[in-house]
Amino acid sequence: MFRKLGLLFTIPDLRKKTLVVLALLAVFRVATAIPVPGVDPVRLKEFISGSQFFGLLNIFSGGVLSNLSIAMLGVSPYITASIIMQLFTMIIPRMKEMYQEEGEAGRERFNQYARLLTVPLALAQGYALLTLLIRQQILPPLDLFGYASNLIIVTAGTIFLMWLGELITERGIGNGVSLMILAGIVASIPQSFQQEAFAFTPERLPSYIGFIAVALAVIVGVIIISEGERAIPVSYAKRIRGNRVFGGTSTHLPLRVNQAGVIPIIFAVSIILFPGLVGSFLAGAGNMYLREAGEFLVRMFENQLLYGAVYFFMVFVFTYFYTAVTFDPDSLAENLQKQGGFILGIRPGRPTADYLARILTRITLAGALFLGVIAILPLIVQSIFPISAFTIGGTALLIGVSVIIETMKQIDAQLVMREYDKM
Repeated sequence: MFRKLGLLFTIPDLRKKTLVVLALLAVFRVATAIPVPGVDPVRLKEFISGSQFFGLLNIFSGGVLSNLSIAMLGVSPYITASIIMQLFTMIIPRMKEMYQEEGEAGRERFNQYARLLTVPLALAQGYALLTLLIRQQILPPLDLFGYASNLIIVTAGTIFLMWLGELITERGIGNGVSLMILAGIVASIPQSFQQEAFAFTPERLPSYIGFIAVALAVIVGVIIISEGERAIPVSYAKRIRGNRVFGGTSTHLPLRVNQAGVIPIIFAVSIILFPGLVGSFLAGAGNMYLREAGEFLVRMFENQLLYGAVYFFMVFVFTYFYTAVTFDPDSLAENLQKQGGFILGIRPGRPTADYLARILTRITLAGALFLGVIAILPLIVQSIFPISAFTIGGTALLIGVSVIIETMKQIDAQLVMREYDKM
């Protein structure tokens, strides 16, 4: 692995991409350090540390909420917009055609719609979060001009981070949004270690051992699921053109146990955070019915059993959903048939597509169940060793390990393209 990282700074093209990623991540961290005017840092720290929901939101936003920076919403509105657009591909045929069949131009137009949808979502989430922070006396009361200016600032911050993420993806290595979330997680590690070091007592030793066990289980589990695959043997018929013979070879089609990678986790956390934010906003409403509805939502997500069940279900569903969106058995079967390929014992065409869909459904079931269990494993340990950092740390670890694995795979692909063997 260290040899690969060394090659990143040895090969001129890869060195340029790596430096671009590091520079843009540095810009991202600078943006997270610029707070909105009038923040009470003491009350903000107490508020985030005492709320599991806002602790998760802080991690998911890349650490920007802990400073209440100008980009306090992070990339959450952009991810939510991407989820909505992906849902549209399931219910609107035109969207599915644009995303899957129109090539790069169609995907670019699809992504442009997601960017446009990000703006109203950022405005809505920004208004809800600003109102909540004012009610908690973290921000001073604002007049109409103050509300409007702060709302424009935090929305512009989200658009800026969205642009940074896409720039990293386009000109660097790895997924930009995922790398920014990872950068926020890594930046919070020294402070977390410092807090735990000062709070250490012998009575907390079993809790630390439990956390280490969970961390190792998450790392090993995510690696196993990410690397696991089912190899489908594919043969190619011989074709004679003139005096030359083509085909007649055998290969295999790798179907990964977890085709979706880290995306189900990010989608699941994004959806889970939204009802909690709405509930916290409505809990301070003047209308009695709205206030009761908000308090009900807050109580629901404070229930660890319900929260764990919803989290597991979301990870499970989004694993299948994203796999269905990104993997099309019909197109794959059609391409195999055009190239003269076939699966032994399976007729080309529709039977091949049905066979691939059936195999993918079965292996994705194992991947989705395992990924869901790993996601809620910190909650299980927290019920035994009641430390809130387990939940937050476990989620961060799950996202971090998955992002690192995906990034290393892209680095491998870049090295193979340049005829460097995998080390």
